[in-house]
Amino acid sequence: MRLMAVPSELDGGSVKETAAEEEPRVLEPGAAPFGNFPHYSRFHPPEQRLRLLPPELLRQLFPQSPENGPILGLDVGCNSGDLSVALYKHFLSLPDGETCSDASRELRLLCCDIDPVLVKRAEKECPFPDALTFITLDFMNQRKRKVLLSSFLSQFGRSVFDIGFCMSITMWIHLNHGDHGLWEFLAHLSSLCHYLLVEPQPWKCYRAAARRLRKLGLHDFDHFHSLAIRGDMTNQIVQILTQDHGMELICCFGNTSWDRSLLFFRAKQTIETHPIPESLIERGKEKNRL
Repeated sequence: MRLMAVPSELDGGSVKETAAEEEPRVLEPGAAPFGNFPHYSRFHPPEQRLRLLPPELLRQLFPQSPENGPILGLDVGCNSGDLSVALYKHFLSLPDGETCSDASRELRLLCCDIDPVLVKRAEKECPFPDALTFITLDFMNQRKRKVLLSSFLSQFGRSVFDIGFCMSITMWIHLNHGDHGLWEFLAHLSSLCHYLLVEPQPWKCYRAAARRLRKLGLHDFDHFHSLAIRGDMTNQIVQILTQDHGMELICCFGNTSWDRSLLFFRAKQTIETHPIPESLIERGKEKNRL
């Protein structure tokens, strides 16, 4: 349950005004209707995802050479950065406790979230500031998205990212922007990345999120009752990405302990330039449960 969508109260500056009082800000369960929970990793720890992901994945997909430059990753809905940092360390096999590394020349991550308080915390606590860049961004704002992402990519002479991470945010996009918003979000994301790692929330999470809002006496999600895309959300996400947005499902790396699938996709136009290692193909055959 991370973050995406545009709350008017954030635009109005209420969160920005309390940024200096970051730590006292405690939200009741369900009182973060855009997924911006202040301590997300406490109930969904990064280790549950990392144990499913082969640490050699990125190095296999993108063999390093001086002319290639670093692998570029995009983490959308990074929250306070705990998972972003964990992914960075995992894919570079960095030991616990290491706080600086020349590995920034091998992997660079742009991590975005709509909540400026969470982004500020991520920047403050990140042990690899040369390798991970945190920015406040509503990904559904096309103009700002284009400016900020293009600015980052241009530093490396690139127009797209090598890999995108979309971890438990599709539901928040869907609930706050409706069916078309979800479709557009996946279209933008797939156009920006050669590969995508997506962790969709199942439909039971939608119902639970709506129920929590009602218990707190808050307004229901604008689109919850009118959503036509519902049911098996893992399959729905797969269908949208593969049938509408030119992605190919490579494999499912498995399910977390909270029953969410880690789906790995590749843009079809990258087939020639980025062949998939045989070991990953075999993993897909064994673990793909779709």
